[in-house]
Amino acid sequence: MEGSICDLPTIIALKKKYKAYLYLDEAHSIGAMGRSGRGVVEYWDVDVRDVDIMMGTFTKSFGSAGGYIAGSKRLVSHLRRASPTNFYCAPMSPPVAEQIIGSMSIIMGKDGTNEGALRIDRLARNARYFRLRLKQMGFIVYGSDDSPVVPLLIYYPTHCGEYGRQMLARKIAVVVVSFPATDMTESRVRFCLSAAHTKEMLDEVLDAVNVVGDHAFSKHSKKAHLYKNKRIEW
Repeated sequence: MEGSICDLPTIIALKKKYKAYLYLDEAHSIGAMGRSGRGVVEYWDVDVRDVDIMMGTFTKSFGSAGGYIAGSKRLVSHLRRASPTNFYCAPMSPPVAEQIIGSMSIIMGKDGTNEGALRIDRLARNARYFRLRLKQMGFIVYGSDDSPVVPLLIYYPTHCGEYGRQMLARKIAVVVVSFPATDMTESRVRFCLSAAHTKEMLDEVLDAVNVVGDHAFSKHSKKAHLYKNKRIEW
């Protein structure tokens, strides 16, 4: 929701200091972050063995359904025996599994092409370009510059409907989020960027947001001057 990338090296240091367990949610990062799409662990270049439990979903980067839990063999064996979910859920269908395997093959380059690497690079460029352009316009944007989840703060819940309608009138669908999903005074427009977005698409959306932002008086940033003369490249 915040578009933030956790400071994993610091968290691992705390884990070791206090002898805790570490559970990492990679729902938005697996297949999207890191040099080869291996997630936050690769993004920070830390040892995967320092993370006790890794969780992710197959519904985002892999375009399928379901999710996964990864960890030691002992942990996974215990979950298979003791988790009610394992007892009562239906098995994954072959088409769903094939979609996941196919997506993984592309991301890992096992399909004989470099399409996966190109998409990961394109997503990273899209994220940085889109975020910095919004900041340059005067919007407050939460999260890390490398995150493809981009929350634009509009604060007032009454502005959510207006943003949704104004953007839809320009043939652009956006997700507006307000209370109770956020604090009452932290309503936002949430953009989830994709490697399939071209620079032309991003510029079209940015132009529309710029107009709607002026109309709704939602350019609240006091740091826009820091980006005014910054050259933002895609």
